[in-house]
Amino acid sequence: MPFWRLKTNIHSLSAALVAGLAGALAAGPAAAVDVMPADYTVLPSGTNAALIYGQYTTAGKLHVEGAGEVPDSRLDTAVGIARLLHYSDLDGLPFAVQAILPFGGLTEARIGGADLETENGVGDLTLGLTVWPLNTSGPYGTTLGVTTYVALPTGDHSGTPGTLSLGSGSFNITPQIGLVQGLGGSLFLDATADMTFRQDHDHFGVEHSRDPSTQLQAYLRYQTSPSTSFSLGYSGLFGGEDYVDGVYQGTKTRSDQVRLFAATMLSPTVQIQGMLATDLRTEGGFEQDVVGTIRLMKLF
Repeated sequence: MPFWRLKTNIHSLSAALVAGLAGALAAGPAAAVDVMPADYTVLPSGTNAALIYGQYTTAGKLHVEGAGEVPDSRLDTAVGIARLLHYSDLDGLPFAVQAILPFGGLTEARIGGADLETENGVGDLTLGLTVWPLNTSGPYGTTLGVTTYVALPTGDHSGTPGTLSLGSGSFNITPQIGLVQGLGGSLFLDATADMTFRQDHDHFGVEHSRDPSTQLQAYLRYQTSPSTSFSLGYSGLFGGEDYVDGVYQGTKTRSDQVRLFAATMLSPTVQIQGMLATDLRTEGGFEQDVVGTIRLMKLF
């Protein structure tokens, strides 16, 4: 098909696409559970960790299955995340409980030249429980953890149909497996795999549903010293097709992303970690040009 014909078809469908896509996107962000290198390290029983994240993303391309790239589309976000963890053990079995609360919003949202309404505020509260059945030390030590995350529909989600917000309006359950594998010397492999299941829900009489989505994350970490590390890795999202009143909207969570990390301890109890990332490929959604994240962690 000639390019001009494809572009004409996209514009002829833009009114229906904008309504359907906005409905799917407004149903809440894909509930991916991102991790940073060494997140699955077991900390001593009784340790608490308070973390604050700041993340800014820009996305200047929207890919829709069946329609191709929707021109003049953009989605930029500025989000903070507050997170609190407590580490303990039960008869020698390490475990941790945590709570995660996102806040912020979307600084720009546009589909096919049509600006979308946005609702800034607080996202869904997520509660998590991690258990480590395996934790061995040494240059080739292996740490294996299993986590269950439950996202509660507590976030702002009261806007009219098509309004984008951080709240999903539904429960999400995400089981995740995490691995920290020593590779000898100062090299480590950090890897996770998870699957998110989202409850169907109605919003102003319109039913929103999303198929289960899978996320794979793997990082090669190099410890230049016990307190400083650099990591390079990959995150892949698969599945998560969006439906509005049973009709597939051409959007899902399929993407491949490359990530670069740096982390250092500012003191024995304070760490700063940063990440830069970009999508290599996206199908059925916004392609993220730049993702920048900075995280501060305080142990006490």
